[in-house]
Amino acid sequence: MRAVEALEQFARANGVPEKIVFGLMLALEECGSNIVNHGLKRDAGQKFQVTLEQTNDTFLVELRDHGPAFDPTKAAEREQPKEDDAPGGWGIQLVRRNIDEMHYTRVDGENILRLTKRVSGLDSSKSLS
Repeated sequence: MRAVEALEQFARANGVPEKIVFGLMLALEECGSNIVNHGLKRDAGQKFQVTLEQTNDTFLVELRDHGPAFDPTKAAEREQPKEDDAPGGWGIQLVRRNIDEMHYTRVDGENILRLTKRVSGLDSSKSLS
């Protein structure tokens, strides 16, 4: 996914620690995959937008799509997987483990998901869309 590659390059160029870069990449890949597979129903004609912002103490990933409304912040926490559990459904848990805040809104038929990770010691504010 191009957005994950862009995040990796942008974060590394701005001095984000490697462990945080990896976690942000996982979170973005999972959210993007959910948008493509569930929200946009794998329709290659539909797109979603990713914006990356970095300030002195935070890294923000914003995803926007026009799929059906879905608020991942309302998804229930899951317990440890059991041997007989059906596969899948763990992505939101993975996202929650790798970010500090997740906010969802729906505006004018558009899903807006903002993922925030606190990072100290970065130089200045930058953004990439």
